Amino acid sequence: MYIFVVRIFISQVVAAAVLGLELMETFSYFRLRIYEGYGRQKTTLLCCMYKGIDYRPGSMGKPAPGYNLKVIDDDLNELEPHKEGYLAVSLKEGKPIGLFNGYLSNKKQTSKVFLGDYYITGDKAYYDEDNYFWFVSRADDVIISSGYRIGPFEVESVLIEHPAVVESAVVSSPDSLRGEVVKAFVVLADNYKNHKHEDLIVELQNYVKQNTAPYKYPRKIEFVETLPKTISGKIRRVELRSNEWAKT
Repeated sequence: MYIFVVRIFISQVVAAAVLGLELMETFSYFRLRIYEGYGRQKTTLLCCMYKGIDYRPGSMGKPAPGYNLKVIDDDLNELEPHKEGYLAVSLKEGKPIGLFNGYLSNKKQTSKVFLGDYYITGDKAYYDEDNYFWFVSRADDVIISSGYRIGPFEVESVLIEHPAVVESAVVSSPDSLRGEVVKAFVVLADNYKNHKHEDLIVELQNYVKQNTAPYKYPRKIEFVETLPKTISGKIRRVELRSNEWAKT
């Protein structure tokens, strides 16, 4: 019964979103490993951290049998390890059995995801020298600030490690100088809600600067009671982003 409850909990938090390292470390107290995987509604499982390969927390693992995963740029060039780009399924050796044929009665939408010899997943990722794949963000969630490309997940992963943060969502926000900047919506822990917000903003900004590339820190932070979510619990960044840009 104990293991059954844990498995149900894992399935709920992993669905449709990246699992944070903090939660993975929590489950290590139960002597359990969480094996993450990645797939889409249009595919079967594309890659996973399955047993038999070295365990690397935070990685989506290696390509599942039958799939040849690549990371490509805007011109459909395959990228080298550690270069961020679009996660794609190579079709050069034929279409995998688990990949859908296209959108019903919608050739235009189908043509947007099947480009050249690739199926484009719509997600950003990179892979390392051992062919482990690492999720960055949805392609439309990427923030471009002063020419830098910033994935929201990395900023959120740092913020959640601060004791003041229960939950956060990072999106782009319009900026006259940089085009757009990183903005974080933060749900505070109860024991931090009475802290002076101006001081807490500076503290969180400095914390992000110290724990990731300084240019990725949120120049704007807004404290909220809750974050908008789908029925499955996935944060609706698109809603936050749309509201933010509607202010201009």
